[in-house]
Amino acid sequence: MSTTTTLTRPASFTLNPPVHTDYRFFRSIEEAGSDWDNAAPAEDIFLQRHFLSVIEKHPPRGTSFGYLVFYKQSRPAGVALCQFKYFKGDDNIQELDSSDKKEACFYDGLALWFKRRVAGMASADILICGNILVTGEHGWYFNDSLVAENEAIHILETALGDVVKIMAEEGVRIPVILVKDIAPEREVTRNKLVRSGFAEFDIQPNMVLELPFKTFDAYLGAMSTKYRTRTKRAFKKFEGIERRELSLEDIERGLPVIYRLYKEVASNAGFNMVDLTEDYFTGMKDGFGDYFRLFGYFRDGKMVAFYSTIQNHKELEAHFIGYDKSLNHEYQLYMNILYDIIRLGIDSGSSRIIFARTALEIKSSVGAVAHPLWNYLRHQNQLANRFTATILDYLKPVETWLPRHPFKNSSAEISE
Repeated sequence: MSTTTTLTRPASFTLNPPVHTDYRFFRSIEEAGSDWDNAAPAEDIFLQRHFLSVIEKHPPRGTSFGYLVFYKQSRPAGVALCQFKYFKGDDNIQELDSSDKKEACFYDGLALWFKRRVAGMASADILICGNILVTGEHGWYFNDSLVAENEAIHILETALGDVVKIMAEEGVRIPVILVKDIAPEREVTRNKLVRSGFAEFDIQPNMVLELPFKTFDAYLGAMSTKYRTRTKRAFKKFEGIERRELSLEDIERGLPVIYRLYKEVASNAGFNMVDLTEDYFTGMKDGFGDYFRLFGYFRDGKMVAFYSTIQNHKELEAHFIGYDKSLNHEYQLYMNILYDIIRLGIDSGSSRIIFARTALEIKSSVGAVAHPLWNYLRHQNQLANRFTATILDYLKPVETWLPRHPFKNSSAEISE
C-alpha cells in the first residue's frame, strides 16, 4: 500500500519574515504528481517523473523507492529521490574473485578473506538519497531562488531522518542513511553533512569526456600519433563484427543473451550495488523510445556484446554494457564500445559523455577525465557511527590506475 505523509518542520535558520518549509513523503512517483513536476529540474531527465516511473516499474532487485517534495509557502520548491536497498557487504564486494586477477598472491587472498569477514558484518537496509542506476548529482534538487543551499541541506537532512521513522512504523528498520554523489564545489552542503555526523568518503571518480568535436574524424585528429595508432589497431581487430541498433522487438528477442552478457560484466565489478532484472532493458526501451538506445555486436549472427545509452539533454549517459569476456582481447570489444559511444555522442550533438565509474584507466585513454564525487554515510546508532569512517575506508574498493592523456599538446607526460 502506498503512503503519503505530510511533515512540517520550521527551518532552523532565521528568515525575515519567518518562513516554514513543509515536505511530503510519497511511496509512488505518480502520487507525487504535478507537485513533483513543478519542483523537479527540467534539465535533468533522471529527476523527471517519467524516468522515475519507468525504473519504479522495473527496479533493481531488492530496491524500492520513496519521494520527497518540499514546499516553501505552499509552493513546490524541491525534490529528493529515496531508494531503499538491503546492502550486504560480502555480496557487493567482488574483488579478486575474477580469473582476470592472475597475479593475486597469498597476501591478496588473505586480505580479501579478512575484508569479507568484516564486510559480512556490514549488512543493513540503507536509505539512499540518490540514484544507484546512474552516476552524478541526480538525487535531489532545490530551486535556489526559493531555498538557499544552507537551508536546503538542513531541510533535506531533517526529512531523511523523518523518512527513517516512517519506515520504522511500517516495520522496516533502516539504521543507515547514504547521501550519494555530491560535487566537491558544494562546500556548504558537504560541511553541513560532516558536522551532522556523516562520514565523508569517495569510491571512484566519474569519468567524463567533453565533446568539442564536430565529427568523429576531428576527435581522432586531436589525438597524438601514439593513441591514434592504438585506436586504428583496435578498429582493425574489430573486423568481422557486425554492429547494429536494436529496436524494442529486437531487444525482446535477444533478451536472454543481453542479460547473460550484462551479468558476465556486472558480476566481475569490484563493487556493485545494482542487480538488474531481465525486463529492465525492455522496460527502458518501451518507456523511453529514442532517449534509450541499445546497440548489439554480432559475430557470425550471434550477439557477443552490447552497450546502452540514455540521452540526458546535452549529456550522453553511457549506461549498462555487456560482452563476452573470452572474446574481448581478440576483438577489442570494450575499446570499440567506448569509441562507438564517443561517435554516438558526437553525432547526437552532445556536449559531453558521462562514462561513470569503473575501468578508469581505459576510459582515460580515450580522453575521459576523472571528476571526483563525494558520498556521505551515517549510522543511526551513535556508537556504531563512530567507526563508520574506518570501516568505509577499509571496505571501499581500490583501483590503482594511471591517468592517460591521449590528446595532442598535453602538459602531462604519456607513458606506457
